Amino acid sequence: MNCIEVNNVVKRFGNVHALDGISFSIPCGAKYALIGPNGAGKSTTLKILSGLLTPDLGEVKIKGMRPNSKEVKKILGYLPEDAMPYRTLTVLENLEYIASLRGIPNPREKALQMINIFGLQEYMHTEAGKLSRGNLQRLSLALTIIHDPEIILLDEPLNYLDIPTQELVISILKSYILSTLLVSTHIMSIATRLATHAIIINHGKVVWVGSIDDLKKMGKENEPIESIVARIMTGGIT
Repeated sequence: MNCIEVNNVVKRFGNVHALDGISFSIPCGAKYALIGPNGAGKSTTLKILSGLLTPDLGEVKIKGMRPNSKEVKKILGYLPEDAMPYRTLTVLENLEYIASLRGIPNPREKALQMINIFGLQEYMHTEAGKLSRGNLQRLSLALTIIHDPEIILLDEPLNYLDIPTQELVISILKSYILSTLLVSTHIMSIATRLATHAIIINHGKVVWVGSIDDLKKMGKENEPIESIVARIMTGGIT
């Protein structure tokens, strides 16, 4: 069964085609990276999948349902790029509040669990607006997966994180073995650590879909995967 289905989706902003007829599907439990340069349409795609934007043309289904349906909201976790939790609430209050909205039993207990998982103990009583950008990203990630979502959509999840925290977050995300994951990134080292398959988009179009292993095989001897992706994006590989 496919958990994510995108069929001929078009999204325009004025005269700009952010998405120009993209189609792809992701099986339940699969781990995919959405790869492309800045402005390729990655963030727009995730916003449509999360129900925040509506396509101008085409169809999107999440487990056969509309992305903006209540049923999908319960099973989906979405991290936007530059996420912003409630600035005047503390780390603990943010997590406890979202846990309550999600209907999680014992919201405070769940909030404290997430604080421990993400190493935020030192900042639990600090207002979100006073956090460093890296700690704000940690909090945002914790808020995204606090309800153990079946489907996780992440837009540049390792932005602003130092190397030890990146490793922590990668370990946390890899523990969600049964969840369907779609992570948007333009950094191939992140894609290869978190995903087994890739969807490459450029100028609002899907230009390649397949496994990361197959992607590596398309290169010349000892060619970096970044070079292979760049050649696909520029039409050097089809």
